[in-house]
Amino acid sequence: MEISIIVSGFGGQGALFAGQLLAYAAMDCGRNVTWIPSYGPEMRGGTAHCTVIISDESIGSPLVTRPDVAIVLNGPSFIKYDPLVVPGGLLAVNSSIVEQRSERNDIDIVLVPANAIAEELGSTKMMNMAMLGAMLARKPVLSLESIEQALIDHLPSSKAALLESNLQVLKRGFEVSDTIPL
Repeated sequence: MEISIIVSGFGGQGALFAGQLLAYAAMDCGRNVTWIPSYGPEMRGGTAHCTVIISDESIGSPLVTRPDVAIVLNGPSFIKYDPLVVPGGLLAVNSSIVEQRSERNDIDIVLVPANAIAEELGSTKMMNMAMLGAMLARKPVLSLESIEQALIDHLPSSKAALLESNLQVLKRGFEVSDTIPL
């Protein structure tokens, strides 16, 4: 099994951390993984993204042009990645701020009110965890428990006070996505 995931949003939305958390959880579960972040001027308000590949076998190339999963946190990311998700793949959309809707019928699309979930449980800055939870409900490449443990193990100490809230947002994203029909 091999799955490629792109997480994309504005700089500061936590796209890179969400991808890094997936990579940590995969490594902690003994899987092969690549994580490639996109740094640069994106960190000042443009779109930032990262690619993650998780596999049971060696990974031939870390480059992803047609992802199995795209987690899009903003409108520009939706426009870029909606047409690139492979047929049968998943497009997870932050419906709190992305107004566009996909017209594709060959992929699973989940609309997640991520900002609303995160704000209800503490701060919109945790919306990346709602999106990650929603993705795992639809594409259980890793268990929710493995992501929770990776969050516990790898959340920067400067954010330790937000651990419980992040865990709650992650679970709520999972629960919300699980109740939305395919």
